[in-house]
Amino acid sequence: MSVIDLFNFDRQFNKCIIGTDEAGRGPAAGGVYAAAVCFEKVSEGLIKDLEVLNDSKKLTPQKRESIYNIILNGTNNKIVCVEVDEIETINILNSSLKAMNLACSGIADEKKDSLTLVDGNKLIKNYNYPQQYIIKGDSKSASIAAASILAKVTRDRYMQRLHDEFPMYNWAKNAGYLTKEHIKAIDKYGLTKYHRPSFLRKHFEAVKQLSLL
Repeated sequence: MSVIDLFNFDRQFNKCIIGTDEAGRGPAAGGVYAAAVCFEKVSEGLIKDLEVLNDSKKLTPQKRESIYNIILNGTNNKIVCVEVDEIETINILNSSLKAMNLACSGIADEKKDSLTLVDGNKLIKNYNYPQQYIIKGDSKSASIAAASILAKVTRDRYMQRLHDEFPMYNWAKNAGYLTKEHIKAIDKYGLTKYHRPSFLRKHFEAVKQLSLL
């Protein structure tokens, strides 16, 4: 879809659209981020500047970075992180939905007649405003695509900072996902305060089983 198609998707609802998406549900290290984006004014210049706008997973890091500040400065937005200790307490799904709730509520409080479009197939729990989930919404909606960019780039920068603290896990490259390199580093150096133990339970159980053979 072109960037114009993405904006037309949002326009069809005839509402003030708030798009939301998350980054970091799948990794075994680091917090989960969610962003909410509302395009209050859409000019021809903004559309031209966002020509590459799409699902963040379909863009190179360079393209994501190229439009990050344009989205950040050209929209009403909020970015929220739920950290590892809370993920371990309430689980990753609830953590990602909580991050979305906090991000979107911060914008919806100010907007009358708004509709929040949620990427995926789940609605936000305990959310006090009209909402609708959009499957593969980051490839359909300009607001969700923009939120996916903000969440992804912000989390990647965060993982770079964690990498600087613990370079042996190479989080700058794997973003906390369980690559073979990451697993080898965990086996060698153990877990940090940024790891999610619940994500690694099966791995450690398998290692324990092997050690008993």
